[in-house]
Amino acid sequence: MNSLNLAIVEDDPEVRWLLSDYLHRQPGLNVVMVCESAEHFLAELPDALPPHVVLLDLGLPGLSGLEALPLIKQRLPKADVIVQTVFEDPDRIYLALSRGASGYLLKSTPLAQMQQAISDVARGGSSLSPSVARRVLSHFKPGTSHHPAGLSSREQQVFEGLIDGLADKEIAQRLGLGLETVHTHVKNVYHKLRVSGRIELLSRAARGQL
Repeated sequence: MNSLNLAIVEDDPEVRWLLSDYLHRQPGLNVVMVCESAEHFLAELPDALPPHVVLLDLGLPGLSGLEALPLIKQRLPKADVIVQTVFEDPDRIYLALSRGASGYLLKSTPLAQMQQAISDVARGGSSLSPSVARRVLSHFKPGTSHHPAGLSSREQQVFEGLIDGLADKEIAQRLGLGLETVHTHVKNVYHKLRVSGRIELLSRAARGQL
């Protein structure tokens, strides 16, 4: 994929401008839609370049982000949706993920990390704010440690980074490894644990199924 088409759905004009201004200047990103509501986004979709990734505010007026998620996935089954919100309660997190979100980021996420999250989901991964990942796990298995069988010592370290909600780049920094090396370890972890990605890994870890 040479250029990644991105849509931003955000009702706050300041946040909307900040996101679009920053992201459209990043290499490989092409902001094709900037909308203030889910209704506007869905209405404009037929005339726009189809986005590969949609940044979706959960707290939209009118049709909420949670209500819009299944509609967006129905219209754009191959697109990834990253939700942005100030909410981090487990029920809302799981509702968003169960409706097809590939990422769940708090609005306090720095712009550079937002860009990394977009890259991660476009590459087939997923992205959760660290506090969101911890909340998912603690909600189901407080204080549980996770040591799945079959992982090498390095893969276990990478697995722990995933459980902590770290992006691949942050895991690389933590372990002193190259980013491509971490990508390889992450793929191996997913393969050995038979999960499709980070969200399924967290969900199964939270339920003690790893």
